[in-house]
Amino acid sequence: MPRDRVSVAAAAGPPRGGRGGGEDAGGLRKGEGYTSNMSFEELLELQSQVGTETYKQLATGNSSKKQGSRPRVQNACVADKHRPLEMSAKVRVPFLRQVVPISKKVARDPRFDDLSGEYNPEVFDKTYEFLNDIRAKEKELVKKQLKKHRSGQEQEKLQQLLQRMEQQERAQQERKRQQELRLALKQEQRARAQQGQRPYFLKKSEQRQLVLAEKFKELKRSKKLESFLSRKRRRNAGKDRRHLPLSKE
Repeated sequence: MPRDRVSVAAAAGPPRGGRGGGEDAGGLRKGEGYTSNMSFEELLELQSQVGTETYKQLATGNSSKKQGSRPRVQNACVADKHRPLEMSAKVRVPFLRQVVPISKKVARDPRFDDLSGEYNPEVFDKTYEFLNDIRAKEKELVKKQLKKHRSGQEQEKLQQLLQRMEQQERAQQERKRQQELRLALKQEQRARAQQGQRPYFLKKSEQRQLVLAEKFKELKRSKKLESFLSRKRRRNAGKDRRHLPLSKE
């Protein structure tokens, strides 16, 4: 039994509050070899003498020596934020990649660009008024070509071209008539404002009604009102016929 006392004392080392931390550490290092050969009673007695924390250090020191004999090597590769970009070899490099930035030329459409200014139909018509004479000359040329080709594929192309030119001319006349109507309404509003009256701005539905009334007056003057109304009736009848239920035979 004296041998057991000596082993417990050697494992425990000098008592707490002794000389210094150096001797305590040396005692712990000496005691690490004894704890593996001690019985359970001796371990309890050692724990009561040295304290729980010191006992845990002795026990963990023994187990760590047994588990791994190789010293822990720190990772030599330290992450650096300025290191070059490392691409993975498992990801395929794209065939087309932009190595050097190239300034791309962007096409500018003057119709939708603010640099060209705002669109004003009155100013536009005055600026490009000379195109009306060119269109009239082209129309006369197409008519002459149409007289030469009385049949065949060329005659059909010329006929379609002439119809398209006539449609564009009618649309331009209608647009011009609407512009004149809007200009007349603006002048009327200015006159009311100069007289001290409150200006009245027409709604879009009222403007459409005025345009339709002007169109009827123009058709009546040209004696085409009846043909226009008959086409309108046939078109409305076709629309109504689609909504009727099918007759059962």
